[in-house]
Amino acid sequence: MKKLLITGFDPFGGESVNPSWEAVRRLDTQIGKYELTKLQIPTVFGEAFQSVQAAMRELQPDAVLCIGQAGGRSSITPEVVAINLREAAIADNAGNQPVNQPVVEGGPAAYFATLPVREIAGAVRQAGIPCALSYSAGTFVCNDVLYSLLHACRGTKTLAGFIHVPFLPEQAKEKAPSMPEETIVKALTIAVETLP
Repeated sequence: MKKLLITGFDPFGGESVNPSWEAVRRLDTQIGKYELTKLQIPTVFGEAFQSVQAAMRELQPDAVLCIGQAGGRSSITPEVVAINLREAAIADNAGNQPVNQPVVEGGPAAYFATLPVREIAGAVRQAGIPCALSYSAGTFVCNDVLYSLLHACRGTKTLAGFIHVPFLPEQAKEKAPSMPEETIVKALTIAVETLP
C-alpha cells in the first residue's frame, strides 16, 4: 500500500475544537490505495511544519495532505496555491503575529499544490457535498504549512496539498456557515480515494 501522512490542527483563536483534527482522527486507517498516518500539528508558525517534516522523515510518505479550519467558508476547499508570505491578523497559539515576512527567505512567490485538486473537488461535489477550489490559503499558519510543504517536496515524487474545511455547527456563531463532522469525514475520505 501507499503511505499518506494526513494532518489536522489543534484548536486556535479561542475555539475549543478544530474541525480539521476532529475529522482527520475519525478517518479509517486504510482508504483506497493508501495507509493513513494521522498527525495533529500545532497552530504555530514554523512549528507546525517542523512536526510535519519530522513525521515525513520517519514515514517517507507517497503523499501528504494537510487539513485546516477556514471559518466563514461554507464548502470543502482544496487549495490550489500557497504564497511566500506570513501576515497574521491574529496571534498564533504561541503568541507570534508576523507581518510581511516570507515563509522561506528567498523562496519563490508561490507554489502550486501537486495533489490532483480539481479531481478531488469534482469527486466531492459528485457526492453532493459543497466543494470548491480555493486560490488563497490565507497568510496564517495553514498557508505557512502548505508553502513549507511544497517547498520541501519540490523535485521529489511526494504529492502534497491542503484542504480547508468549514466550522463545525457548534462553532458557528451568528449564523456563520458550518458543516457536520460526518460530512467533512466523508469529503476527506473521497479526497483520499481520489489520490493516484
